[in-house]
Amino acid sequence: MCAMSSAVSASASMLNGAATLSNSKTNAAKNKYTLSDPSSALAASNSTSPLQIFVRAKKKINDIFQEIEEYVVETGNFIAALSKDGVLVTEKEVVTMDGYFNKVSGIKEVLARDHMKVAFFGRTSNGKSSVINAMLGDKILPSGIGHTTNCFLQVEGDESNEPFLTTEGNAERQSVSGIGQLAHALCNNRLGDSSLVTIHWPKTRCQLLRDDVVLVDSPGIDVSESLDEWIDKHCLDADVFVLVSNAESTLMNTEKNFFHKVSQRLSKPNIFILQNRWDVAASEPEYLTEVRQQHMERAVGFLCEELKVVAPQEAEQRVFFVSAKEVLQQRLADSGHQAQVTALPEGFSSRIFEFKDFERRFEECISKTAVVTKFDQHAQRGRAIANELQELLLHIQQSAGQEREQKLQQQRTLKQRLHQVTQQLDTATHVIKDNIQRIVHDIDRKVSAALNEEIRHLSALVEEFNEPFRADPLVLNVYKKTLHSHVGAGLGCNLRAKLSDVVSSNIESSQKDMTARILTLLNEEQRKLAETFLLPRREPFEVFYGLDCANLCQDFHEDIEFKFSLGVVSLVKSFMGRAACRILNVSQTENVPRGSGLTPQTPSNELPPLGVSQSDWSLISRMAVSTVGSQGSMGLVLLLGMLFKTVGWRVVGFTLTVYGGLYAYERLTWTTKAQERAFKRQYVQHATANLHRIVDVTSNNCSFQVQQELFGMMARLSRLVDESLVTMKREVRTAEQLAKQLEETASAAKTLRNKAHYLDRELGVFQETYLHTARH
Repeated sequence: MCAMSSAVSASASMLNGAATLSNSKTNAAKNKYTLSDPSSALAASNSTSPLQIFVRAKKKINDIFQEIEEYVVETGNFIAALSKDGVLVTEKEVVTMDGYFNKVSGIKEVLARDHMKVAFFGRTSNGKSSVINAMLGDKILPSGIGHTTNCFLQVEGDESNEPFLTTEGNAERQSVSGIGQLAHALCNNRLGDSSLVTIHWPKTRCQLLRDDVVLVDSPGIDVSESLDEWIDKHCLDADVFVLVSNAESTLMNTEKNFFHKVSQRLSKPNIFILQNRWDVAASEPEYLTEVRQQHMERAVGFLCEELKVVAPQEAEQRVFFVSAKEVLQQRLADSGHQAQVTALPEGFSSRIFEFKDFERRFEECISKTAVVTKFDQHAQRGRAIANELQELLLHIQQSAGQEREQKLQQQRTLKQRLHQVTQQLDTATHVIKDNIQRIVHDIDRKVSAALNEEIRHLSALVEEFNEPFRADPLVLNVYKKTLHSHVGAGLGCNLRAKLSDVVSSNIESSQKDMTARILTLLNEEQRKLAETFLLPRREPFEVFYGLDCANLCQDFHEDIEFKFSLGVVSLVKSFMGRAACRILNVSQTENVPRGSGLTPQTPSNELPPLGVSQSDWSLISRMAVSTVGSQGSMGLVLLLGMLFKTVGWRVVGFTLTVYGGLYAYERLTWTTKAQERAFKRQYVQHATANLHRIVDVTSNNCSFQVQQELFGMMARLSRLVDESLVTMKREVRTAEQLAKQLEETASAAKTLRNKAHYLDRELGVFQETYLHTARH
C-alpha cells in the first residue's frame, strides 16, 4: 500500500511539474507535427499540420453560419413586417422564421464547441495514458503500474495561461494538482468509471491542443461492465478510436467485444491499433519479425474481417508498433525537463519514427474524419435552410408581383372609371340644367297665365265678400283690411288649385329623372347610401305666391260720395278716364316687358312707351274737371240762353224736367248698397291695375322657387357623386402606393433570395473544398 501511495505522490509531482512548462517546450514540440507527406490531399501548401485543415474548415463554416444568422435575422424582420397585413405572409411563416433562427443559433453553438475528438481504449496498464502524454509531449495524465485511471479524462486546449480542471456537472475550476485525488484508482476518494473529468490545458503549451484536438483517456475496458454506457456518453461523437494493446500479449476478446459494440453503434469507425511496449521485444531480436507478423495478421484480421471497417491494404497502415514510454522520455529530454538518455536501446530510432508515422497518419485521418463528421451535417442543414428560405422568398416575391399587378389593374380600372364618371357627370349636369330651365320657363308661363286669369275674375272674388258695409271711416278701414285678406287668400287658393298639381308633377318628374341619371354614376354601396340620404319629401312641394293685397292696395282710396252721372264734371271725368285707359291698354298690350331673369323682383312703376303715365292722365283729368267746375255756372247760363233762343222755352223746360227727374232718381237710389257696389267696383279697378303690374314679378318668384328646389336636389346628388369621385381618387392613390410598396417588397424579397443563394453557394464551395476532398 505504501508503494502505491508513493506512486501516487510521484504522479502528482510529475503533474505539478508539467504545469510549469515554459514556452520553449512548446516551440520544441512543434517540430514533431511537421508533415511527412507533402503530397497529402488535405494539406495546403503553406500548412504545417494536417490538423490545420479542420481548423480552417471550422473557421470557415463558423464565418458562414455567422452570415446565415445575420441573414435569418434580417429575413425574419422582413417577414415579421409583412405579417402585419396578413396578405403576403401569415403567422405560420413568422413561426417558421423563429424556428430557423433557433436552428441556426443551435448550429452555431455546436460549431463553437466542435473539435476533433480521439478516444483511447484498452485493457488496464496497456499504456493509454502514456500514449496520450507522449502525443502531448508532457506528462499530464497520471500513469504507472496498475489500475491508474478509474474515470474518463478529457484533455482539451484552453485560452488561459494556467491549467485547470472541471468535473462533470460542476463548472467550478479546480487546481490541476487535484487530478491524483480525482482520477487515480489507488486513492479512496474517486469518481465513477463513467464520470468525466476535463483537463483544460493552455493551448500555448501544446500544438496538438492548439489545433482543436481533444484526447479522451478511459478506464480499462477489462475492469468495468458499463461498456454500453461508455459508448453512449463518450464514444458516439469521437472521430478516431485508438486501441492501445500490449505487445507482450495478443488481442484479447475483451478488447474485441468493446469495438464490436462500437461498430454496432457507429458506421465504420476509424480505429488505430497501437502495439505498445514494443521496446520489450528488443530483448528477443530473434523472434522480433515473427511476433510483429503475428500481431499484424491478427490486427488486420480484426479490422478487415471482423469489424469490416477498412480494406486489407489500408488496415496495415492502421497498426503501429511503438513504445510510448520511450517517446515521452525522448520528448521530455528534448524540452529540457528530463536528462538526455545516453544509452539508447535496440530499435529505439525505428520505434520513434513509427510513433511519428502514427501521429502523421492519425492527424490526416482525424482531420478528414472530423471535417466530415462535424461539419457535413451542419453544412447540409445550412443549405437546406438557405433553400427553404429561397422558396419562401420566391413565393413572397411572386405573391408580391401578383398583388402588384392586381393593384395596377385596379388603379387602371379606377382611373378609367373616374374618367367615365367625370364625363358622364358633365353630360348629366348639362342635361339636368337644360331640363330645369325648361321647367322653370314653363312654370313661369303657367303662373302668368293663371294669375291673369284670376285677375280677370277678380270682380267675382270681390263679390263673394259679404261682410257688412258702412260708410263710417272706422268701420270702412276694418272692412278694407278684411277685404284685403279675403282677396289675397282667394287668389292664393285659386292659384294653388290650378298650379299645385302641375308644379308638383313637374318637380317630381324632374327629380326622378336627375336622380336616375346621377345614381347610375354610383356603385351599389353608394346607391344604397344615396337612397337613405335622399329621402322623399313628407309633403308635396308648395309654391309661395306672395300676393299680399294689404300692401298691394294700401294706396287705395275709395270715393263713395254721391255724384250725378250726367253732371258736367262727371261727363268730363268719364271722357278723360276712357281716353287714358284706352291709351294705356294699347301700350301695355303691345309693349309689355317680360322679366328675363330668374330672381325675384319688386314692383316698380314702369312708364308706358308714350311717355305719359297713368298719374299724368289723372292730373290732366283733374285739371279739366276743376276748369269745368270753376266756370260751370257761366257755361250753363250761356247754354240755356242758346237753347231758349233756338228751340224755345217748352223744349228747355221739358229737358230740365227730365234732367231733374234723373237727378232725383239717382239721388234717391244712392243707398248703402249702392255705396258698397261703388266701393267694390273701385276696389276691383284699383286691385286689377296693381295686380297686372306684379304678374311678371310673381311668376318670376314662383319659377325661382321651383328653380331653387330643383337645383338644391341637383346639388345634393352632385355632392354624392363628388364624394364618390373623391373616394375613387383616394383609392387610386392608395392602389398606386400599395403597388409601389409591393414592388419594393418584391425587390427586397429578390435581394434576400439572392443572399440565400449566395449562402447556399458558399456552403457548396465549403463542401467541395473540405468535405468532398476529405471523402476522397
